[in-house]
Amino acid sequence: MRIPIPAIVVPLVVLLLYLFVPGLKERPWTASRIAGAILALVGYTLFFTARLQLGKSFSVTPQAKELVTLGLYSRIRNPIYVFVDIMIFGLILALHLYWLFALFPLLVAMHVFRARREAKVLQERFGQTYANYRQQTWF
Repeated sequence: MRIPIPAIVVPLVVLLLYLFVPGLKERPWTASRIAGAILALVGYTLFFTARLQLGKSFSVTPQAKELVTLGLYSRIRNPIYVFVDIMIFGLILALHLYWLFALFPLLVAMHVFRARREAKVLQERFGQTYANYRQQTWF
């Protein structure tokens, strides 16, 4: 099994930010910073799990290779987007990069837009099966 590139890149980027952003290591670990780190870790773990569960159906552009409905996908249609958003939110808190909250709504909007495009492709390919799946899942 091949490890997805984000599984390596994301922790490496976070580590580099922590080590090289001036003053970041010296900041106290407040309750919000700890909560952010926990959110980021949980978000990353669930993102990675969702990516593995998606398997060969993963693609950068919307494609309908297979309708994945097991694991996290049995409850959430787009768990990768949801958990990336949670991870980023947590990182903003943990790394004290509060100015990124101004851009965060754009990331969420982009994920909603992409999810809608993907839904159209899946609806065309899987028809009623996808419509039934949509009724049983969130986002």
